[in-house]
Amino acid sequence: MILIPKLINFAVLTVKQLNIDESHGLSHALNVLHHSHNILESEVTSRPYLDIQRDIIYTSALVHDLCDKKYMDEYQGIQNIHKYLTTKTSLIPEDIAIVEKIISTMSYSKVRTNGYPYLGKYETAYHIVREADLLSAYDIDRSIIYNMNNINEDFNVSLGNAFDLFETRVLRHNDDDLFITPYSKLLSKKLEKEAIEKISYWKTIINQPAP
Repeated sequence: MILIPKLINFAVLTVKQLNIDESHGLSHALNVLHHSHNILESEVTSRPYLDIQRDIIYTSALVHDLCDKKYMDEYQGIQNIHKYLTTKTSLIPEDIAIVEKIISTMSYSKVRTNGYPYLGKYETAYHIVREADLLSAYDIDRSIIYNMNNINEDFNVSLGNAFDLFETRVLRHNDDDLFITPYSKLLSKKLEKEAIEKISYWKTIINQPAP
């Protein structure tokens, strides 16, 4: 698919220009893309119309953090994405508008504040990308990296912040009913268990006495 390589190139350039750290950089975008693809494949048999929304889903997955307000002015980020998608891809205006709607409303904080937007026939596409981003959040190392780059360079402080985030948010995603698709509900349980094990691992090696 020609579109995906173009979007990855765009993501790489934008990440460099805006100095976005690796917690929200290319590896995260690729993880969200992979999760989005897997959720899509799990849904497309019962919802065949999703097959023609692949470009919307994959595009949203790859560019969703290129307008993140933690790193830039959100409006300007959306404008940059709009310009690229309009001039460098074959996406039609309707598809671009849906991509912009998805990426501007899918974050955890916006969902908790505003709920889910009305997207009509694109509702499932929205949840696919949103859930893919949530599934990527179970990586506590990513949270540590974000904290050290943007909150506090001290590792112990960043580790504590990451523990707090998982306790108050990430490990409650299922209790908060943030997953809609059966695939994500099942995988999130597995990732939750792995995250708890990783937290225990970190606590063990941090408290380990020096030789």
